[in-house]
Amino acid sequence: METSLIDTWEINNRINLYLLKSVKEEYLTDALVSKGRNTGQQFAHMHNVRLMWLKVAKPELMEVVSKIEKEDRITKELLHDSLTASTNAMTQLLQEAFIKGRVKNFKPHPQAFLGYLIAHEAHHRAQIILALKQSGHPIDKKVQYGLWEWGVR
Repeated sequence: METSLIDTWEINNRINLYLLKSVKEEYLTDALVSKGRNTGQQFAHMHNVRLMWLKVAKPELMEVVSKIEKEDRITKELLHDSLTASTNAMTQLLQEAFIKGRVKNFKPHPQAFLGYLIAHEAHHRAQIILALKQSGHPIDKKVQYGLWEWGVR
């Protein structure tokens, strides 16, 4: 079971990267009309929340990742590299958690933690898509459908 759960986590990240790839660099500053984080900041937030969990649950994995700071110039390359690194670190955390049956500082169990992580990131993918649409830069229909093609990502 753990192998399929890890695969699910990694598919989730490939979906994030698929969406990121579809966003033009200049659209990373697109924001929701209701304000808040812009598109690039949404991706950065997903990465940074992963780091928050690494810090409390397995701090030694923080050595291989770096937080994206507010003052950093957010580029697609930075986001891609950061999300890839934090996915790999979180994969290590999840693998250990499934063996031990727990994630430090999270209840009830590792499977729920995985669900929490994916739900959180899906929420931010939706905010990204809406921000792009409201800014006049909607994602292509092929990409919209592609976000749901977990069997091929």
